[in-house]
Amino acid sequence: MEKTMTVQDIFVYPIKSLGGIRLSEALVEERGFRYDRRWMLVDQEGVFVSQRKYPQLALLAVSLEDGGLVVSHSQQQSVQVQIPFDLATGPEITVTIWDDQVTAKIVHPDLNSWFSDFLGFSVCLVVMLESSHRKVDPRYAIHAESVSFADGMPYLLIGQESLNDLNSRLVDPIPMDRFRPNIVFAGGSAYLEDKLRKIKIGELEFEIVKPCARCVMTTVDQSTGTKGKEPLKTLSTYRTINGKVYFGQNVIALQSGTIKVGDVLQEV
Repeated sequence: MEKTMTVQDIFVYPIKSLGGIRLSEALVEERGFRYDRRWMLVDQEGVFVSQRKYPQLALLAVSLEDGGLVVSHSQQQSVQVQIPFDLATGPEITVTIWDDQVTAKIVHPDLNSWFSDFLGFSVCLVVMLESSHRKVDPRYAIHAESVSFADGMPYLLIGQESLNDLNSRLVDPIPMDRFRPNIVFAGGSAYLEDKLRKIKIGELEFEIVKPCARCVMTTVDQSTGTKGKEPLKTLSTYRTINGKVYFGQNVIALQSGTIKVGDVLQEV
Protein backbone atom coordinates (compact mmCIF):
# COMPACT_ATOMS: atom_id res chain seq x y z
CA MET A 1 0.00 0.00 0.00
CA GLU A 2 1.23 3.49 -0.90
CA LYS A 3 1.84 4.85 2.57
CA THR A 4 0.63 4.26 6.07
CA MET A 5 -3.06 4.86 6.49
CA THR A 6 -4.40 5.84 9.88
CA VAL A 7 -7.76 6.59 11.44
CA GLN A 8 -8.15 10.37 11.33
CA ASP A 9 -11.70 10.76 12.64
CA ILE A 10 -14.35 8.66 14.36
CA PHE A 11 -17.94 9.88 14.36
CA VAL A 12 -21.21 8.73 15.90
CA TYR A 13 -24.68 10.14 15.29
CA PRO A 14 -26.71 9.02 18.31
CA ILE A 15 -30.03 10.40 17.01
CA LYS A 16 -30.54 9.71 13.34
CA SER A 17 -30.31 12.89 11.20
CA LEU A 18 -29.19 15.12 14.08
CA GLY A 19 -25.66 16.39 14.67
CA GLY A 20 -22.68 14.07 14.86
CA ILE A 21 -20.03 13.70 17.55
CA ARG A 22 -16.30 13.24 16.95
CA LEU A 23 -14.75 10.73 19.35
CA SER A 24 -11.15 9.83 20.09
CA GLU A 25 -12.15 6.17 20.39
CA ALA A 26 -15.28 4.10 19.99
CA LEU A 27 -16.59 0.66 20.84
CA VAL A 28 -17.19 -1.43 17.72
CA GLU A 29 -20.43 -3.42 17.87
CA GLU A 30 -22.22 -5.52 15.28
CA ARG A 31 -24.94 -2.95 14.53
CA GLY A 32 -22.55 0.03 14.52
CA PHE A 33 -20.48 1.99 17.01
CA ARG A 34 -21.98 2.09 20.48
CA TYR A 35 -24.58 4.89 20.64
CA ASP A 36 -24.58 5.37 16.85
CA ARG A 37 -28.12 5.92 15.54
CA ARG A 38 -29.79 4.13 18.42
CA TRP A 39 -32.40 6.91 18.70
CA MET A 40 -34.63 8.29 15.94
CA LEU A 41 -37.47 10.74 15.37
CA VAL A 42 -40.61 9.36 13.75
CA ASP A 43 -43.86 10.97 12.63
CA GLN A 44 -47.34 9.96 13.73
CA GLU A 45 -47.29 7.04 11.29
CA GLY A 46 -44.04 5.78 12.79
CA VAL A 47 -42.00 6.71 9.69
CA PHE A 48 -38.52 8.08 10.28
CA VAL A 49 -37.90 11.83 9.96
CA SER A 50 -34.67 13.07 8.38
CA GLN A 51 -32.77 16.05 7.02
CA ARG A 52 -33.76 15.01 3.51
CA LYS A 53 -37.12 16.69 4.10
CA TYR A 54 -36.36 18.70 7.25
CA PRO A 55 -32.84 20.14 6.85
CA GLN A 56 -33.29 22.24 10.01
CA LEU A 57 -32.54 19.06 11.98
CA ALA A 58 -28.87 19.82 11.26
CA LEU A 59 -29.15 22.66 13.80
CA LEU A 60 -29.68 20.18 16.64
CA ALA A 61 -26.29 19.34 18.10
CA VAL A 62 -25.84 16.22 20.22
CA SER A 63 -23.24 15.57 22.90
CA LEU A 64 -22.43 12.49 24.96
CA GLU A 65 -22.42 13.18 28.68
CA ASP A 66 -22.20 10.94 31.73
CA GLY A 67 -25.42 8.97 31.76
CA GLY A 68 -27.00 10.32 28.60
CA LEU A 69 -27.27 12.62 25.63
CA VAL A 70 -27.70 16.37 25.56
CA VAL A 71 -29.42 17.89 22.52
CA SER A 72 -29.05 21.62 22.00
CA HIS A 73 -29.85 24.18 19.31
CA SER A 74 -26.49 25.03 17.73
CA GLN A 75 -27.53 28.68 17.31
CA GLN A 76 -29.29 28.96 20.68
CA GLN A 77 -27.25 27.02 23.21
CA SER A 78 -29.74 27.77 25.99
CA VAL A 79 -32.32 25.67 24.14
CA GLN A 80 -31.45 22.13 25.15
CA VAL A 81 -32.81 18.89 26.52
CA GLN A 82 -31.27 15.90 28.32
CA ILE A 83 -31.93 12.28 27.37
CA PRO A 84 -30.73 9.66 29.87
CA PHE A 85 -29.39 6.49 28.25
CA ASP A 86 -31.75 4.32 30.28
CA LEU A 87 -34.87 6.43 29.68
CA ALA A 88 -37.53 4.56 27.73
CA THR A 89 -40.98 4.96 29.24
CA GLY A 90 -42.76 3.26 26.37
CA PRO A 91 -44.97 2.12 24.85
CA GLU A 92 -43.32 -0.06 22.21
CA ILE A 93 -44.30 0.83 18.65
CA THR A 94 -43.46 -0.39 15.17
CA VAL A 95 -41.36 2.14 13.26
CA THR A 96 -40.52 2.26 9.57
CA ILE A 97 -37.11 3.07 8.13
CA TRP A 98 -36.97 2.68 4.37
CA ASP A 99 -38.22 -0.86 3.63
CA ASP A 100 -37.71 -2.12 7.18
CA GLN A 101 -40.06 -2.23 10.12
CA VAL A 102 -38.67 -2.68 13.61
CA THR A 103 -39.93 -2.49 17.18
CA ALA A 104 -38.78 0.56 19.13
CA LYS A 105 -39.78 2.21 22.37
CA ILE A 106 -40.97 5.78 22.88
CA VAL A 107 -38.46 7.53 25.15
CA HIS A 108 -40.67 10.07 26.97
CA PRO A 109 -43.70 12.28 26.17
CA ASP A 110 -41.84 15.43 27.29
CA LEU A 111 -39.16 14.75 24.69
CA ASN A 112 -41.80 14.26 22.02
CA SER A 113 -43.12 17.73 22.85
CA TRP A 114 -39.63 19.29 22.74
CA PHE A 115 -38.81 17.93 19.29
CA SER A 116 -42.34 18.58 18.01
CA ASP A 117 -42.07 22.23 19.05
CA PHE A 118 -38.76 22.52 17.22
CA LEU A 119 -40.06 20.97 13.99
CA GLY A 120 -43.55 22.43 14.06
CA PHE A 121 -45.35 19.11 13.76
CA SER A 122 -45.89 16.06 15.94
CA VAL A 123 -43.01 13.60 16.25
CA CYS A 124 -41.88 10.94 18.72
CA LEU A 125 -38.36 10.16 19.87
CA VAL A 126 -37.84 6.40 19.93
CA VAL A 127 -34.95 4.20 20.99
CA MET A 128 -33.95 0.88 19.48
CA LEU A 129 -34.35 -2.07 21.82
CA GLU A 130 -31.41 -4.40 22.33
CA SER A 131 -33.84 -7.21 21.56
CA SER A 132 -34.77 -5.69 18.19
CA HIS A 133 -32.92 -7.07 15.20
CA ARG A 134 -33.07 -5.08 12.00
CA LYS A 135 -31.17 -7.27 9.58
CA VAL A 136 -28.63 -6.02 7.06
CA ASP A 137 -29.69 -6.67 3.46
CA PRO A 138 -28.77 -10.37 3.00
CA ARG A 139 -27.06 -9.53 -0.30
CA TYR A 140 -24.36 -7.75 1.68
CA ALA A 141 -24.41 -9.35 5.13
CA ILE A 142 -21.47 -11.53 6.13
CA HIS A 143 -22.92 -13.30 9.18
CA ALA A 144 -26.58 -12.17 9.13
CA GLU A 145 -25.66 -8.94 10.94
CA SER A 146 -28.14 -6.52 12.44
CA VAL A 147 -27.93 -2.76 11.96
CA SER A 148 -29.08 0.26 13.96
CA PHE A 149 -31.34 3.02 12.58
CA ALA A 150 -28.60 3.84 10.03
CA ASP A 151 -29.81 3.92 6.43
CA GLY A 152 -28.72 0.36 5.79
CA MET A 153 -25.21 -0.54 6.94
CA PRO A 154 -23.45 -0.43 10.30
CA TYR A 155 -20.40 1.64 9.24
CA LEU A 156 -19.44 4.18 6.58
CA LEU A 157 -15.77 4.62 5.62
CA ILE A 158 -14.31 7.53 3.65
CA GLY A 159 -10.71 8.54 2.91
CA GLN A 160 -9.75 12.16 3.52
CA GLU A 161 -7.99 12.19 0.15
CA SER A 162 -11.33 11.48 -1.54
CA LEU A 163 -12.81 14.63 -0.01
CA ASN A 164 -9.67 16.57 -0.93
CA ASP A 165 -10.12 15.51 -4.54
CA LEU A 166 -13.79 16.50 -4.51
CA ASN A 167 -12.98 19.87 -2.95
CA SER A 168 -10.41 20.54 -5.67
CA ARG A 169 -13.35 20.46 -8.11
CA LEU A 170 -15.69 22.68 -6.06
CA VAL A 171 -15.83 26.48 -6.04
CA ASP A 172 -16.61 26.37 -2.31
CA PRO A 173 -14.97 23.44 -0.46
CA ILE A 174 -17.15 21.49 1.94
CA PRO A 175 -16.35 19.69 5.20
CA MET A 176 -16.56 15.93 5.71
CA ASP A 177 -19.69 16.30 7.84
CA ARG A 178 -21.79 16.52 4.66
CA PHE A 179 -21.24 12.78 4.20
CA ARG A 180 -21.79 11.67 7.82
CA PRO A 181 -19.06 9.00 7.88
CA ASN A 182 -18.24 6.83 10.88
CA ILE A 183 -14.56 6.34 10.06
CA VAL A 184 -12.33 8.75 8.12
CA PHE A 185 -8.80 7.66 7.29
CA ALA A 186 -5.76 9.68 6.32
CA GLY A 187 -3.20 8.49 3.79
CA GLY A 188 -3.48 6.57 0.56
CA SER A 189 -4.85 7.95 -2.68
CA ALA A 190 -8.23 9.48 -3.49
CA TYR A 191 -11.01 6.87 -3.62
CA LEU A 192 -8.69 4.14 -2.39
CA GLU A 193 -11.62 2.90 -0.27
CA ASP A 194 -13.30 1.84 -3.53
CA LYS A 195 -10.57 -0.75 -4.07
CA LEU A 196 -10.37 -2.17 -0.56
CA ARG A 197 -12.31 -5.28 0.42
CA LYS A 198 -11.12 -6.48 3.82
CA ILE A 199 -9.29 -4.18 6.20
CA LYS A 200 -7.87 -4.20 9.68
CA ILE A 201 -8.08 -1.21 12.00
CA GLY A 202 -5.92 -1.66 15.04
CA GLU A 203 -6.66 -5.27 15.96
CA LEU A 204 -10.15 -5.49 14.45
CA GLU A 205 -11.16 -6.71 11.00
CA PHE A 206 -13.86 -5.15 8.81
CA GLU A 207 -15.39 -6.12 5.46
CA ILE A 208 -16.13 -3.45 2.86
CA VAL A 209 -19.35 -4.64 1.27
CA LYS A 210 -20.74 -1.97 -1.07
CA PRO A 211 -20.30 1.63 -2.22
CA CYS A 212 -22.54 4.22 -0.61
CA ALA A 213 -25.11 5.90 -2.86
CA ARG A 214 -25.54 9.54 -1.89
CA CYS A 215 -28.74 11.57 -1.60
CA VAL A 216 -29.84 15.19 -1.21
CA MET A 217 -28.83 15.13 2.44
CA THR A 218 -25.25 15.77 1.33
CA THR A 219 -26.43 19.16 0.05
CA VAL A 220 -27.45 20.32 3.55
CA ASP A 221 -24.97 22.70 5.18
CA GLN A 222 -24.63 21.18 8.64
CA SER A 223 -23.83 24.52 10.24
CA THR A 224 -26.81 26.43 8.86
CA GLY A 225 -29.41 23.77 8.01
CA THR A 226 -29.81 25.15 4.49
CA LYS A 227 -29.86 23.18 1.23
CA GLY A 228 -27.86 23.85 -1.92
CA LYS A 229 -26.91 21.93 -5.06
CA GLU A 230 -23.40 20.84 -4.13
CA PRO A 231 -21.68 18.48 -3.79
CA LEU A 232 -24.15 16.25 -5.69
CA LYS A 233 -23.99 18.43 -8.80
CA THR A 234 -20.22 18.00 -9.12
CA LEU A 235 -20.09 14.41 -7.87
CA SER A 236 -22.63 13.41 -10.49
CA THR A 237 -20.18 14.39 -13.24
CA TYR A 238 -17.62 11.77 -12.29
CA ARG A 239 -18.99 9.45 -9.59
CA THR A 240 -22.24 8.21 -11.21
CA ILE A 241 -22.89 4.53 -11.87
CA ASN A 242 -26.28 3.32 -13.14
CA GLY A 243 -27.91 6.61 -12.26
CA LYS A 244 -26.65 6.74 -8.66
CA VAL A 245 -23.92 8.96 -7.22
CA TYR A 246 -21.41 7.17 -4.99
CA PHE A 247 -19.03 8.48 -2.34
CA GLY A 248 -17.66 6.35 0.50
CA GLN A 249 -18.00 2.67 1.29
CA ASN A 250 -20.37 0.70 3.52
CA VAL A 251 -18.65 -1.56 6.00
CA ILE A 252 -19.45 -4.44 8.34
CA ALA A 253 -17.42 -5.21 11.46
CA LEU A 254 -16.18 -8.77 11.73
CA GLN A 255 -15.07 -8.39 15.36
CA SER A 256 -15.98 -6.39 18.44
CA GLY A 257 -13.61 -4.19 20.39
CA THR A 258 -12.31 -0.63 20.45
CA ILE A 259 -10.70 1.44 17.73
CA LYS A 260 -8.96 4.78 18.27
CA VAL A 261 -7.96 7.81 16.29
CA GLY A 262 -4.39 7.14 15.16
CA ASP A 263 -4.88 3.39 14.68
CA VAL A 264 -3.27 2.00 11.55
CA LEU A 265 -5.66 0.93 8.79
CA GLN A 266 -4.35 -1.77 6.52
CA GLU A 267 -5.62 -4.07 3.82
CA VAL A 268 -5.87 -7.71 4.85
